[in-house]
Amino acid sequence: RHGAVKNEDTFKTSPFHFDLWFYFTLQNWVLDFGRPIAMIILPLEWFPLNKPSAGDYFHMAYNVITPFLLLKLIERSPKTLPRSMVYVSIIMFVMGASIHLVGDSVNHRLIFSGYQHHLSVRENPIIKNLKPETLIDSFELLYYYDEYLGHSMWYIPFFLILFIYFTGCFTPVKEESRMPVAALLLMGPSSLYYWYLVTEGQIFILYIFTFFAMMALVMHQKRKGLVLDSNGLFLFYSFIITLVLIALWVVWLWNDKILRKKYPGVIYIPEPWAFYTLHMNNLHAAKESL
Repeated sequence: RHGAVKNEDTFKTSPFHFDLWFYFTLQNWVLDFGRPIAMIILPLEWFPLNKPSAGDYFHMAYNVITPFLLLKLIERSPKTLPRSMVYVSIIMFVMGASIHLVGDSVNHRLIFSGYQHHLSVRENPIIKNLKPETLIDSFELLYYYDEYLGHSMWYIPFFLILFIYFTGCFTPVKEESRMPVAALLLMGPSSLYYWYLVTEGQIFILYIFTFFAMMALVMHQKRKGLVLDSNGLFLFYSFIITLVLIALWVVWLWNDKILRKKYPGVIYIPEPWAFYTLHMNNLHAAKESL
């Protein structure tokens, strides 16, 4: 029966999944973080502006490989998890990531035309002078699909699947509650990627609620005499380090007036690419003028 927890697998323990976590970290850095970098550094002649860029092909590979890895991760859980919820989440994940692929492709290609990510759609010089003005509405719709709908349908299922897996990472054997050296080595790159995911995706609320849910589950299971196994510790500590990195990022850019205007409100977490187009592009232009 889907979703049922079998008695015989309630207290099974699982060794650290070094292969899966390594593949996750590698493909996240290459296929997700590396998408816009590949688009920028590769010659424009290879990927004309009216064709998919190298980053788009990276994104397509990510949309196939990541759901496969998530399913493999769920399969290795020592507990039988709610399969129907997992499958629906995977379907939503693929839909959201695919929507994001289209919107992100166009938005990043606009960089070559002078689009500045630290400005809103209507404030961009190449957008605000478009005629007729209804074209600006179309670009705002594209931005909505990219940054809001696409991100929501992509990241909510992603974090939900991680949390579902996390619920099965408990054991009554305290000796199992330790991380091998391989886990410690992967924790830094993994946490740094989650920092990028949360800041660039503007999903701090989703991330922090997932983290609080993890904390609540850990305290609840502790009352039952259960502790996190090595995989659970890896995921939990990665989220803690991510929170520290986000805090340092916000403190560093706290007094940036231009980014403050782009990200108003109580929660101020600038996107790394907005920081790049605002400061790094200016730095490159200054070097070229010397």
